[in-house]
Amino acid sequence: MDANAFDFLLGDWKVGNRRLLRRLQACNEWETFDALQTNRRLPGGIGNYDDFVAATWRPGYVGLSLRLFNPQTGLWSIHWLDNMNGGMHASGLLLPPVVGRFENGVGVFEGDDELDGRPIRVRYTWSDVATGRPRWEQAMSGDGGRTWEMNWSMLFEACAR
Repeated sequence: MDANAFDFLLGDWKVGNRRLLRRLQACNEWETFDALQTNRRLPGGIGNYDDFVAATWRPGYVGLSLRLFNPQTGLWSIHWLDNMNGGMHASGLLLPPVVGRFENGVGVFEGDDELDGRPIRVRYTWSDVATGRPRWEQAMSGDGGRTWEMNWSMLFEACAR
């Protein structure tokens, strides 16, 4: 896929979330909540962005994904920003990107970050993008990518227009 790889995500979505309470701590406690998300193109075909509002999870919380396409490398960079402490970083900071592409209908994007002061790897995986009900998962690795813990999944359902 190319600069249009994320076109499946344009529009308004209801997002079912399943999120691990503590990351990379052998935690088995999950929380579930719904969110609303709207995805729009950026000018000039350089990417897209979305808002993420989970009013019942954290009242007042707003997140934003910024996806930028590099036509020279064919890679996407995905950045996250929120208005509260997301558990890893102070609010108001653009987090380090995960970088990758889609192959055979699955998008895999990885990058370096830190959790509780220690270096980690982060992976976003997009799947089921052609079904009209895309799925996103976040996983983290504390051992350089040898093992991964999936700690957040989202299932998208298009809102009636």
